[in-house]
Amino acid sequence: MSPETISLPCLELLAKQAEWLAPFRAGLLRRAAIAQRKSVLDLGCGPGLITAELLRRSGGRVVGLDRNFQALRQLASRYRAEASFQPAQPICADACRLPFADRSFDLVFCQWVLLWLPLEPTLSEIRRVLAPGGMLVALEPDYGGMIEYPSEIASAPLWQAALRRAGADPEVARKIPPLLAKLDFQVQVMLLDRLHGPDPTRWEILKELPLTAAELAHLQTAMQIETHLAGQTVLVHLPIFGILGKAPPER
Repeated sequence: MSPETISLPCLELLAKQAEWLAPFRAGLLRRAAIAQRKSVLDLGCGPGLITAELLRRSGGRVVGLDRNFQALRQLASRYRAEASFQPAQPICADACRLPFADRSFDLVFCQWVLLWLPLEPTLSEIRRVLAPGGMLVALEPDYGGMIEYPSEIASAPLWQAALRRAGADPEVARKIPPLLAKLDFQVQVMLLDRLHGPDPTRWEILKELPLTAAELAHLQTAMQIETHLAGQTVLVHLPIFGILGKAPPER
């Protein structure tokens, strides 16, 4: 079955996801010394929700790249309206064929992006456009390691099936570190260090993926059960890898 064409989640859901990951993301960017980076690529930037953060925190230019032209139009209008920020440069292009010269950036950032892309060619392109000693900062999920309790609310099989149907890799995070190592990156991996209560936003995001009728029925049942369990012990944990990859120094 060929992957279905999936549009971006609505801006509200993307904003909630970006807010939820903000503390984890901030720590990774500090480790990557973003304040000292003079040229940053926001890969798969979408409407630019995190591009604003990169602009505030970096020491130079920021390029936002996405293949979704409508999302880039939102990014451009957002930063034209914010005169306090240096404008982000929007580029519509494919991550597998980045339209930049070798060694163009000293930091490449991506969040919830690599699962949607051909992984090996994308990482090779990131390696090509990073300057010696440049950093890749990636936040990516691993739905294959999802933990849910009690079992009646489990939705991991729905996420995995729907993401694969849409053309994504639900277990992408575990595959990135060894592939980066093959490209001579120095790799560090961090995981979220605390559990949070279940966020009902996840159901809304799941609904935007291609689900079968049986999967939709399963989802509705799980949502109802979780509602009735309010105040009781409910655990939902999605492993999210924070990956720092440092390109090798110039030889």
